[in-house]
Amino acid sequence: MTREELLQAAAEFAAQNERSIVRDIKRLVDIKSVRGEAAPGAPFGTGPRRALDEGIAIARELDLTATVEDDVMGVAEVAGTSGKAVGIIAHVDVVPEGNGWDSDPFGMIEKEGYLIGRGVADDKGPAVLGLYAAKFFAQQAAKTGTAPRHTVRVLLGSDEESGMGDVPCYLANHAAPDFTFSPDGSFPVCNGEKGLYGASFVSPVLNGVLHHIEGGVAHNVVPDRAFAVLKGLCAAQLPAAEGLTFTDCAEGVRVDATGKGGHASLPEGTINAIGRICDYLLNHDLAKSEEKAYLELLHDLFAAPDGSLLGIASDDGLFTPLTIIGGTISMADGVITQTMDCRFPTSTNIETLNTTLHAKAAAHGATLVEGSCDAPFYIEPDSAPIQALLCAYNEVTAQQEKPFVMGGGTYARHMPNAVSFGIEEEKEVFPDFIGPIHGANEGFSLARLMRALQIYIVALWDLMEIDL
Repeated sequence: MTREELLQAAAEFAAQNERSIVRDIKRLVDIKSVRGEAAPGAPFGTGPRRALDEGIAIARELDLTATVEDDVMGVAEVAGTSGKAVGIIAHVDVVPEGNGWDSDPFGMIEKEGYLIGRGVADDKGPAVLGLYAAKFFAQQAAKTGTAPRHTVRVLLGSDEESGMGDVPCYLANHAAPDFTFSPDGSFPVCNGEKGLYGASFVSPVLNGVLHHIEGGVAHNVVPDRAFAVLKGLCAAQLPAAEGLTFTDCAEGVRVDATGKGGHASLPEGTINAIGRICDYLLNHDLAKSEEKAYLELLHDLFAAPDGSLLGIASDDGLFTPLTIIGGTISMADGVITQTMDCRFPTSTNIETLNTTLHAKAAAHGATLVEGSCDAPFYIEPDSAPIQALLCAYNEVTAQQEKPFVMGGGTYARHMPNAVSFGIEEEKEVFPDFIGPIHGANEGFSLARLMRALQIYIVALWDLMEIDL
């Protein structure tokens, strides 16, 4: 097949399968696959398992060999002849829906050329594209009677958003592909990801104005809603403030806060709803003693997403500078727990973060509880697989882009010789009714999805020429 024939074949395949792709994305999006309580055969909850089974059903309908392995990972493939495998790893679990949707987040709709629903962009839509890209190679093999050089293996994970516990479980029993890309993130190709650091600031037992405080939907999402109940006060006593409403209740006053949510890796422009409550209590001198010290600690977290007020700011000149956000807050028996999500470059490390934040917490009478951590990774941009992906993107789009690094975390960091190669684009402009990944009204252009499928087909074709 000549280059022109390949590009034409990829475009025709996308056009011919467009409506089937929309149907299959909807099948996945309509399943609420948020992590839940473990159940038999469903270690990450019944929702992710239902989505996993549906993804495998789609794969089989596309005439791919498909199974669920270890109850955590779907595997669909087209067998090759070299003994090597090119992998595509996507995920069918999603973050909670959050607030502010204009439609059912788990009932995908089409509007003016866009698909809208939780997971359309992250990562159910791209997962379906991966399955259809494999179908292209299955059809070529059937037409020519010749199998592809390398096996095309599509992996469907079920725990990407809540810790990626599915990947080590799968890799304990199965070999990883020789090269893998995750259709999760942004084009043209991401050859490095920041380190991921999670932890919590836990207060001592408090006996102040706060009867309760709660907010956020996930540790890696800037919360757009939060509320607190204040003891011994009434709404009429409290000055008005932007983003806050006050309602009398049995215990005192309920304070509801709204902000502007977003992904933890891109906190610029977001407004943390929990931070609005904390700052209000501090600014109006409502907090008492130990409670005040703890809220001042949270202020330093919320007020400086670069970590400078916490003493952890860092920039290596390769990645973007360190970011940190506060995700969820809860209170039980007088103890408040605030989760954090930090994305860090190579100029700092997990040990430094732990040491600094332990000291910072202690200075405010609080405790740092360490969580999950992953070091940064980086693959040289001139490596053959990276160049294959980059050239496929540039050729299909008629652009001249270069690889980049990012703060988001994908499955690529847990697979050997892997990168993210996602459908988003920095220059993409969305209409007002479309929201971001992890936000309300998550959506994506159908035309861009079809173009992404063409890019994946061409990239896989070119990867077949590389000695992996």
